Amino acid sequence: MPTQKIKVHFIGIGGIGISALAQYYLAQGLQVSGSDLVSSEITKSLEKMGIKISIGKNVFKKDADLTIYSPAVNVRRRTSNILSYPEALGNLTKKHFTIAVCGTHGKSTTTAMLSLILIKAGFDPTVIVGTKVKEFGDSNFRLGKSRYLVIEACEYDESFMNYEPKIIVITNIEAEHLDYFKTFQNVLKAFRQFAKKLPKDGILIDEKKYKKTREASNLRKILKVPGEYNVANALAALAAARALKIPDKTSYQALADYQGSWRRFEERELKIGNCKLKIVSDYGHHPTQIKATLRAARDKWPHRQIWCVFQPHQYQRTYYLFNDFVRVFKEAPVDRLIITDIYDVAGREETKIKKQVRAEKLISSINQKWANFVAKNDIIDYLKKYLKGGEVVIFMGAGDIYGVDKKFV
Repeated sequence: MPTQKIKVHFIGIGGIGISALAQYYLAQGLQVSGSDLVSSEITKSLEKMGIKISIGKNVFKKDADLTIYSPAVNVRRRTSNILSYPEALGNLTKKHFTIAVCGTHGKSTTTAMLSLILIKAGFDPTVIVGTKVKEFGDSNFRLGKSRYLVIEACEYDESFMNYEPKIIVITNIEAEHLDYFKTFQNVLKAFRQFAKKLPKDGILIDEKKYKKTREASNLRKILKVPGEYNVANALAALAAARALKIPDKTSYQALADYQGSWRRFEERELKIGNCKLKIVSDYGHHPTQIKATLRAARDKWPHRQIWCVFQPHQYQRTYYLFNDFVRVFKEAPVDRLIITDIYDVAGREETKIKKQVRAEKLISSINQKWANFVAKNDIIDYLKKYLKGGEVVIFMGAGDIYGVDKKFV
């Protein structure tokens, strides 16, 4: 008789991290299923792989041998065979030589860059990353055959404390996720605690060790992805590669070939009638990311009109970093700014804060004639009415703004 497959069920399977872990278990020959509130590009892709997914509500499967849930889902643990995504990934890190890439910004791109270097060097790593990588067939997962595992390690809820890495790469540390950490000092404390998890022979790579190196001039010449922040990401990946004794020649070849990742300054051309546009989709949702991305856009297109359509991500982030958002947008090198409704992050919002902050309040505080509030459902009509052709339109945010971008055809 055939051996019955182990059944693993994922709650909130559409998340960018947990969906990669689902693909890992599927590749191991396990029977994988999942549930999520809404259908998405990610859930549709998983379904094409043969994963049966329930859409509309997050449900348990009574016959599952193991249930793994997204931290974004409020789950009451009923039995011992229920793990959060960070706990399940943590178990995986114990079985591999794990390289964890963390930081406030740039961790997805740095993870992708470093993974491509390792592949080029013959390390054949397994990779779990928080974005879809073109070189992985537009996937956020790669199955390798070696002992090496490269993961993107998130600091929110101190999730990364579940991991057991041999190498930690810290891209940068800023005030972020203040709904959880409350203060920047608590953010710093969490990263310090994570660094302490390294074994005695472990390696810590942070921006102090690579930011001011002479390689930056060379990387600017070879990188296909724009912006000084991507130079910093490449420097971090290069430093980690050197720790693994990978020749610089190999690293430079991999970095030069890097095509960019999903919603990381992702460009496409668009023609509507006689109107030719450059569309950029970007995940930036923190003031520092926004500033860096818009600066990169202006450097790349110094003589074109740049429009930014921004969707604030999470009421609490908008509340805690409100003044930073105002300052960054007031100084932004753009010709037109559209801010739309704040993306409500399920399970992570406080009612009293939601009552205190609105996208319209951001616009009022920015107080510029070229900045306007437009409801999300009205964005396409607004753009078609006022665009004249030749503009660069940047759709920016970590929520569902990219869905609006896709409708702009």
